[in-house]
Amino acid sequence: MAIEFEPDGAFVWRGIRLSEIAVLVDGQPSPAANVAGSLAIREEGDSLRLILQLPDEGPRQSLGLRFGRVEGVRAYLRNGYQSWDGSYFVPAGTQAAGDEPRGKSPTVGHAMTALLPAEGQGALLLGFARHDRFQSRFRFGGDAAAMSVDVETLLDGADRGIAMEPLLLIAGDEVEEVLRAWSRHVAAQSPLPPRTPPRRITGWCSWYSLYAAIDEPVILEHLAAAADFRDRRQVPLDVFQIDDGFTPEMGDWLEVKPQFPRGMKPLLDDVAAAGFTPGLWIAPFMVGNRSRLFAEHPDWVVRRRDNGEPLAHMTFYGEFRWHKRSEEYYILDVTNPWAETWLRHVFRTWRHDWGCRYFKTDFMLFGSEYGPDEAVWHRPGLSRIAIWTYMAALIREEIGEDALWLGCGCPLWASVGYVDAVRIGRDIGVSWEGDQSAESLLRDQLTRNHASGILWQADPDCVLLRERFHHLDDEQVRSLALFAGLAGGVLMTSDRLDALPPGREALFAALLREGRLSASFPELGRDTLPIVQRVRREDGTSLVNLFNPTAQPVEAGPGGALAPFASRLLVDDPADPLRPWASGTSRA
Repeated sequence: MAIEFEPDGAFVWRGIRLSEIAVLVDGQPSPAANVAGSLAIREEGDSLRLILQLPDEGPRQSLGLRFGRVEGVRAYLRNGYQSWDGSYFVPAGTQAAGDEPRGKSPTVGHAMTALLPAEGQGALLLGFARHDRFQSRFRFGGDAAAMSVDVETLLDGADRGIAMEPLLLIAGDEVEEVLRAWSRHVAAQSPLPPRTPPRRITGWCSWYSLYAAIDEPVILEHLAAAADFRDRRQVPLDVFQIDDGFTPEMGDWLEVKPQFPRGMKPLLDDVAAAGFTPGLWIAPFMVGNRSRLFAEHPDWVVRRRDNGEPLAHMTFYGEFRWHKRSEEYYILDVTNPWAETWLRHVFRTWRHDWGCRYFKTDFMLFGSEYGPDEAVWHRPGLSRIAIWTYMAALIREEIGEDALWLGCGCPLWASVGYVDAVRIGRDIGVSWEGDQSAESLLRDQLTRNHASGILWQADPDCVLLRERFHHLDDEQVRSLALFAGLAGGVLMTSDRLDALPPGREALFAALLREGRLSASFPELGRDTLPIVQRVRREDGTSLVNLFNPTAQPVEAGPGGALAPFASRLLVDDPADPLRPWASGTSRA
């Protein structure tokens, strides 16, 4: 059943009806803009492409469409813009709580949405194909009987003819396949071809075991443990990445704490000599107020539009100061030629002098959150995404095409063609529930899996394997490791690899040996449990992993009820390497 456009100006598919369409200019309906005369509709197979163009009447902040009455919808996908703001299905008619943090409200999304019909399966997707020029915004209102959906391109006053990025309408019987079709459109429309590494990125990262409490001796101890594990288990463990904690302040990227007396080059040489790809962490948009960089160049940070003060994206005014000294964290103004030159020097030094070949860039959202109504950049007239992609192009140019780049806290869709992998959720944390916990993995992996292997390699974050210093039991550790490890994207841990329980060490080794995998979630959008994770291996064989993420038992077919927080890996072959973990009882 194709999407129909009725004579009265309504889009209809499988009981979903989008009507009362109006043109939005700067966020408000425009009485002067005629939808019929401004909106071109083109058929492309079972999808439609909508192109909205208005006469150029000067710079505008946004342009879009309002679907004032949207009927027949059971739920919609609230799609976040960057790694940490979450993507999840929301019941139709959900209202904002009123105190939602910036970028996390269920009534505000980005890039695309998928509408689930009140009757039947499948989804109708509304989404933009290009993301390299402007950010897009979706605003959801109304009630369960009749929603409203605003779909906007944030032009940010950029100097161009007033046009909304082309909007796609895609429909299909399987929710994840509809999302995957959208990802393929995004890949095809990207000015740069997506970077999808042929091998999955694997390795070790210092953060989730050591956090910022690192020094050279402890890094060398973990390096020796990682090398021993790799060689003893004969597994592809490629990256050894030193995370935050080696620089004194955000922004002072060429300075190193006294805990690293030799500096970073000799240490990265040791990492390379041990047979690993050396990696480092950096937050290139971040500038701490107590950094040497800010003290010497206060004009290199973005200013607030209302009072001219530095725009602080993050503040720590109380007892907790993170692990630096700064109370405020500003945004490096990469449009300032002097700041650009300096940042190029940083990445060039890290890559060519220090020998870094894996870059984890964090807090990348800093450069994509603010339009000209809030922020003053050195160079006016650029959209927030034009600024962000300017930074991204700078980084890729300086680190080289052969370096691996993981974007964290990163715009998911503007990063296509620049990064090799993207974090798709919050930090994994040490508990089952909460803001930084297993909840994010279970939610965001499901709704962002469609882009992995098409736009970039998805990073579900490090798997937790250690025996102590967390709030997870054996079954939860096993279930989460299987779920993340079988997703087919980045597979890393932070735990000391010579101190793991034997069963967990064996499980991590078995997952590393799996190589390239392709995962799908055929029940996505159906509100059923357990989660069904279907996994296809390189040799064409497949696995099914059933996962109960709740505190109550759920029915799981012939195998009987699945215990709380447990998974059941369905493996028929007794010789399968994952057979030891194929029951609902922990072997970890």
